[in-house]
Amino acid sequence: MGMVSRIALTGAGIVAIGALGWFGGKPAVESIVHDYILEHPEILPQAMENLQQRQASAQLADVRQSVETPFPGAVLGNPKGTRTLVEFSDFACGYCRQSLPDVKQLIARNPDLRIVVRELPVISPSSPDAAKMALAAAEQGKYEAFHDAMYAAGQVDPATIEAVAKKVGLDMDRAREVAASPTVEEEIRRNLQMANRLGFTGTPSWVAGEELISGAVGMDRLAGALGLDGAKS
Repeated sequence: MGMVSRIALTGAGIVAIGALGWFGGKPAVESIVHDYILEHPEILPQAMENLQQRQASAQLADVRQSVETPFPGAVLGNPKGTRTLVEFSDFACGYCRQSLPDVKQLIARNPDLRIVVRELPVISPSSPDAAKMALAAAEQGKYEAFHDAMYAAGQVDPATIEAVAKKVGLDMDRAREVAASPTVEEEIRRNLQMANRLGFTGTPSWVAGEELISGAVGMDRLAGALGLDGAKS
């Protein structure tokens, strides 16, 4: 059926529904809508996607600037990039570790991309200590080194956190002081509040363009949401 015919039928359908609204009332309209959905179930995924996009836009409306403003230094990729991906992560999260190669490939393929990492320590008893040390590393300009080495270590416990911090060359006295500071405590509290407001219940979770995405969804999914180059070679 041609586009003009479909438009004509759509217009006729609207007129018919309007007429039934007058003469048959709400039950008649509901019956037509019900029957149309049963005959055209392919519209449901599109409708759900549209609804999710509207909900995400509403959730982001008041917090986007805060979400995309990093703790100083807690950024991967180009700190001055004009395209922003936000990741809520936990060093004890296996799916966050699984997503790290995707993040690295996105950065390599898109030099204008900055990735704002928001520490969301919700998984293990040692997650908060790892998050605080990561922010202390950011204060010393060594966030990426700590971030990558911590995931490479494969476990989160006090001894590993300490070993990784020393391995990447942190001034340990300064790092411990910053990690215990009210500034770092406030950052983690704010991240937890943001995640709750955005409806994130675990890690990794992402803010990509107008989309709120949960899970280790892969490079192509993230690149698509941002309109970036994510094609795998």
